[in-house]
Amino acid sequence: MHISACVAYVAIGANLGDPVATVRSAFAALRAIPAARFLAASSLYRTAPVGLRNQPDFINAVALLEVDSAVLPAPTLLDRLFAIEADFGRVRSVRNAPRTLDLDLLLYGDTQLDLPGLTLPHPRLTERAFVLAPLAEIAPDLVIPGHGTLSGLLPAVAGQKIERLA
Repeated sequence: MHISACVAYVAIGANLGDPVATVRSAFAALRAIPAARFLAASSLYRTAPVGLRNQPDFINAVALLEVDSAVLPAPTLLDRLFAIEADFGRVRSVRNAPRTLDLDLLLYGDTQLDLPGLTLPHPRLTERAFVLAPLAEIAPDLVIPGHGTLSGLLPAVAGQKIERLA
């Protein structure tokens, strides 16, 4: 990448069909985004659903991309993530409902943004072990703009059940 390179972190989750295979396929879909370079993927994690409880456990992970911010500014990258979700059969209807694939743009460099449909950093990023644990695996020294260090945020979610898959 050139001077307009920016790192972006994407949370991946699925709990319908074969979620392990779906998350692995989502990594491949992220690798195929033009003007983006796939840098790292966390392990897969099994977590209980948030919100609507009568649904299967989720498989979660986080991916790190380097994007050309001139070609893929944050809103454009988010649109690309939504298109990938749609390719996997995702229908956005009920919040926290079961889903074939969920891709959330967590961080886009040190951008702090509040637009309709896009808030950066992701507004619930700091509240969820299923995001913070995989993030800590691939970026242990990460600083979350406006929130502090990742290591400083982890104790607040220590009580949430999360299982790293082999």
